[in-house]
Order: sequence, then structure tokens, then C-alpha cells
Amino acid sequence: MVVRSVTTTKADQKAQAKAEYNAFLAVCPSRQLLARISDKWVVLILCALGGDASGQPGASHAPKAMRYSELARLLAGVSQKMLTQTLRALERDGLLTRTVTPTVPVTVTYELTDLGLSLHHLTRGLRQWAQTHMDEVLAGREKYDAGAS
Repeated sequence: MVVRSVTTTKADQKAQAKAEYNAFLAVCPSRQLLARISDKWVVLILCALGGDASGQPGASHAPKAMRYSELARLLAGVSQKMLTQTLRALERDGLLTRTVTPTVPVTVTYELTDLGLSLHHLTRGLRQWAQTHMDEVLAGREKYDAGAS
């Protein structure tokens, strides 16, 4: 008779999480990806490169390449360091491409990959939901804060 142990080692848990990509498991690498794509700057960069720069529902949504300076101007409040780090991380994850054109000065543009475009379709919905329901959220906060005192 063979008795199987119910306990698993960290290595076993990591292998299981990788094989199944179950974000509910602490060691699953998809948790890191969820942390990345839930960042406000990531959502806004994907929306900008996806053609949602106007922020208005119904506006043209044609993906486009953008220069670093265009993104920096569009994303009010983002620091140069945060924008650079976020763009590098998205490039590393295969969500966007960085193209350097040898001009004077050098031109650097960013564009969504097919993978990034597929994620953009989801982030567009998140951004639109936040903009559409902000009044309700603010009212909920006000009601909660009034009851908490």
C-alpha cells in the first residue's frame, strides 16, 4: 500500500502554480502580471497607445505609435522615472515595442504589440467604467465617511 503525503514542498507548489497558472496560489507568476497590469500608469499607457487619448466614449480608437514626449505630456502627473520604468516593464512583458530611429535627436516611439492590443481592449473598459461611475463612487465615499464619524 502506497501512502501519499498531503503536504507539498515550496518547489512542488511553484511547479503546480506554473503548470496551472492559478493566481489564487501565492507562488503563481500570474500574480506578478496582475500586479503589473492593474497599475494606473499601465492602464493609461495602454489606453493612450490604443488610441483612447481623448478619453471620450465613442472617439476614434485606432492604435498608434507615440513618442516618449507625447506620452509624458498626455499622462499628467507621471514622473519621468515612473514612465520610463513602466514602459521598460511593458516592453519586457511583450506588450509594447520600442523603436529607436537614428535621427538628430534620436526618435523613440512605443507601439502596442498584438498581445498589448488584446490587453488594451480590457483596460479601455476599466478606464471607461471608472470615468462613467466616478460620481457614484464619490457619493458612496461621502456616505461611508459620514457614517464612520
